[in-house]
Amino acid sequence: MNEQVSLLEPREVWGNFAALNAVPRPSKKEERVIQFMLNFGNSLHLETFKDGVGNVIIRKEATPGMENRQTVTLQSHLDMVHQKNAETEFDFDTEGICMRVENDWVRAEGTTLGADNGLGVAAIMALLESTTVPHPALEALFTIDEETGMTGAMGLEAGILKGAILLNLDTEEDDEIDIGCAGGIDVTASRSYTEETVPDGFIGYRIGVKGLQGGHSGMDIHKGLANANKLMNRLLFKSTANHGLRIAALNGGGLRNAIPRESFAEVVLETGKARDLERDFKSWATVLKAEFPDKEPGMELILEPMEIPKNVMGTAVQEQLLRAVHTAHNGVYAMSTTMEDLVETSNNIARVEVKEGKISIGCLTRSSVDSAKMELANALKVVFESGDFQVRFDGNYPGWNPNPDSVILSVLETQYEQLFQASPKVVACHAGLECGILGRNYPHMDMISFGPTIKGAHSPDERASITSVQKFWKFLVNILKHIPEKEKAV
Repeated sequence: MNEQVSLLEPREVWGNFAALNAVPRPSKKEERVIQFMLNFGNSLHLETFKDGVGNVIIRKEATPGMENRQTVTLQSHLDMVHQKNAETEFDFDTEGICMRVENDWVRAEGTTLGADNGLGVAAIMALLESTTVPHPALEALFTIDEETGMTGAMGLEAGILKGAILLNLDTEEDDEIDIGCAGGIDVTASRSYTEETVPDGFIGYRIGVKGLQGGHSGMDIHKGLANANKLMNRLLFKSTANHGLRIAALNGGGLRNAIPRESFAEVVLETGKARDLERDFKSWATVLKAEFPDKEPGMELILEPMEIPKNVMGTAVQEQLLRAVHTAHNGVYAMSTTMEDLVETSNNIARVEVKEGKISIGCLTRSSVDSAKMELANALKVVFESGDFQVRFDGNYPGWNPNPDSVILSVLETQYEQLFQASPKVVACHAGLECGILGRNYPHMDMISFGPTIKGAHSPDERASITSVQKFWKFLVNILKHIPEKEKAV
């Protein structure tokens, strides 16, 4: 099926995408894809090197007649979110992505597709190897670890890049031109507890929340999708209060930038209370499904017998855990007061794990206003500390402030209107883009972000529009023909 993808038009983009997707490239494990990019640049006899943190830079001279145009830095990230359906057998560390074509969409088989940001990478590769596309001097920046900390962008030193203009190819709607984004911070709450032996006369159950849509915790946070960790907590909270349920293990969600799709708990309760729990669980499941009739049509809430676990957490710790997750904010916290329909501040309770005497809760808090981001992060800290958790802040990165007077924005707006006889949407997004971080060391670089239409990013429902990639490629090639001359730089 991957061969079918490589034959799609434009072949120069889809062919490189298929080659890229054959290389395992989960975040923080990019060694193979870094080498893949180094081999690619060297095979074209272009200036190719790796910086101190692992970002790959490849430079290509201007085509004849374009030498006097400003140098353009083309930027995309090499890593991809690794999410899969529970029933899918797949090892992101060793396997390439299996793809299929379905009408106008390219999808993966039960996993994330990697179109975020693989299609941006593939388009840059196509430009680097092209002998027919006119362009100014190009500088390709392939960053690492965008999805789990943006450490590649953070580690890029001043003075390495030569471009006056940066085209970030990591936006996911083809009619949007992005001029700003949110910053973010990781909030992690953790604590230990002493395990207790399961008393005699108890029975074991497995509770499951699955089949949710999931999605990007920035771009999709406003859609009202269910969070598996929150749903599971409600079920556990009710079961504990009404039937004395005890928790042995809990495994919910995954990466911080993905809305949790699944959560599974191992629990016990007195054998005599089993029938009442089963009855009430059906009622609670009906209520929860009714809250998301259109948003989560595939929701499954499961209660099934299992072998009795050996140990459980104490009742006091369990109550603190459930109250903390119950109270902690999840979803949109505030809307922007300066841009219509833009989420300003949000939080995603991305990961909840209870295992062998340790509890860990991972959140990603985002905001386009730094003070609001820290206000919500500190509010979460108070909630978790009230349950005797230790709270840590990591990975704090800035947002990207919009510049409506950007010269390259004017170029993109004009070319979009001429090519497609419509006006693009000039927006800021609630996702994290690397532009804000890169701008700290390159404050005079004129930055813009755009890309093809990608739906369901950060979930196994991720899919890329074939016709949109054609539109994106046409737009990108045309932009390079209209880069301002050096002496006209503002």
